[in-house]
Amino acid sequence: MERDVAIIGVGMSKFGELWEKSLRDITLEAGMYAIFDSGVSGKDIDGIVIGNMSAGRFTGQEHLGAMAADMGGLAGVPAYSVEAACASGGAAVRQAYMAIKSGEHDLMLVLGCEKMSDVTQGEAINTVSVATDWEWEGMFGATFPALYAFMARRHMHQYGTTEEQMSLVTVKNHKNAQWNPWAQFQRPVPLEIVMKSGLIADPIRVLHSSPVTDGAAGLVMCSADLAKKFTDTPIYILSSEQASDTLSLHDRRDITTMDAVVRSTKSALKESGLEIKDIDVFELHDSFTIGEIILTEDIGLTEKGKGGKLVEEGVTEIDGKYPVNPSGGLKARGHPIGATGVAQIVELALQLRGDAEKRQVDGAEKGLAVNIGGTGGTSIVHILGR
Repeated sequence: MERDVAIIGVGMSKFGELWEKSLRDITLEAGMYAIFDSGVSGKDIDGIVIGNMSAGRFTGQEHLGAMAADMGGLAGVPAYSVEAACASGGAAVRQAYMAIKSGEHDLMLVLGCEKMSDVTQGEAINTVSVATDWEWEGMFGATFPALYAFMARRHMHQYGTTEEQMSLVTVKNHKNAQWNPWAQFQRPVPLEIVMKSGLIADPIRVLHSSPVTDGAAGLVMCSADLAKKFTDTPIYILSSEQASDTLSLHDRRDITTMDAVVRSTKSALKESGLEIKDIDVFELHDSFTIGEIILTEDIGLTEKGKGGKLVEEGVTEIDGKYPVNPSGGLKARGHPIGATGVAQIVELALQLRGDAEKRQVDGAEKGLAVNIGGTGGTSIVHILGR
C-alpha cells in the first residue's frame, strides 16, 4: 500500500569556495544538521540516498553511498548514490520518496553534494560539459554558457526578451541571497554592474551565470505515520515527477521551451490535485538567468514569451504574486551541482515551516521545485505542502 511521505529535518553546509573543507567534511556537515533538526538518531535511519554528478572527476572520490554511510557512523545501512547531471540532487529526493512511499524504507537520510573548486577552471568546465551530448555538443566545444546563449538569443528574437530582463533576474536573486546564511553571495548587485559584466557567450554575461560552488544539503524523510513522532511541523511531499527530453539541444522541438519541464510539471500538479495558481513559493533552476525566465513560462506562471515581463514587473519578488528563488537560486546561493536539487527542497521546507527569516514568503503553504539536468534533458519536479 502506498504511503504519504514527509520531510522532518533539513540541513546545509555553507555554499562557496570552501578551500579548507573536503567533500566528506561538507557532506557530513549537511547530514548532521538535517539529523539534528529532525530529532532522529542513527538507529532510526534505514536507508541513505546521495546525489552527486561527478565527484570522481572533481575530487577523485567515487562510491559515495558507502562513503556517506561510513562517515555518519551508519555502516550496515543500505546506501545508494544517484547521478542525473545538475538534477542529481532532485533525483536523490525522488529515489527516497519512491522508496518510502512503496514501503521499502521507513526513514531515510537524503544528501546532495559537490566539491567543484579543487580543480582548475578549465577542468571544471570540462567536467560540467560531460552533461551535454558529448558526441554532438561537448566534443566540439559547446559549453553550457554557449548552449544557453543559443536559447537566450532565440528567446530574444522570437519574443522580444531583453538583456535587461535577464539581468533583473540576477538583481532579484542576489537581493534574496543577502538574507540566506548558507548562500555563496550574500550581497546585492546593481543592475548596471550586471549589464557591464563580461560576456561569456553573447548574450550570456558572467553575472547571468551560476558560479563554481562547493556545498552539500541534507534532508531526513520518512513515512507520514512516523513523522509526528519526531516533529510538530512535518512538510509533506505532495507529488514527485520526472521527465526527459533529447540530450542534445539541436534535436529539440523548440529550444525556447523545455518540454521535460512542461511534462513533469503537469504530472506533478495532477498528482497533487493542485493548479499552478495554488502554489505560494517556487525554487526554479536558474543556472543561467534565461533559465529562470523560460521555466516560469514552462510551469505555467505566464504565457510563452512573457517570462521576462514577470521579473520586470516584480511578480517573482519575495512579496510578489509568484515568489521565485527566495533562497537566491543557483545564481546567488550557488550551484554545487549534486547538492542543488536537495537545497531547493531545504528552502521550500523552511518556507513552509515559516523558518526562512528575512526571506520568508508570507503565508506560504505550498511550494514547487524544478531541478533540471543539462539544458533540460532531465526535469524533476516536487510539490510540497504543510
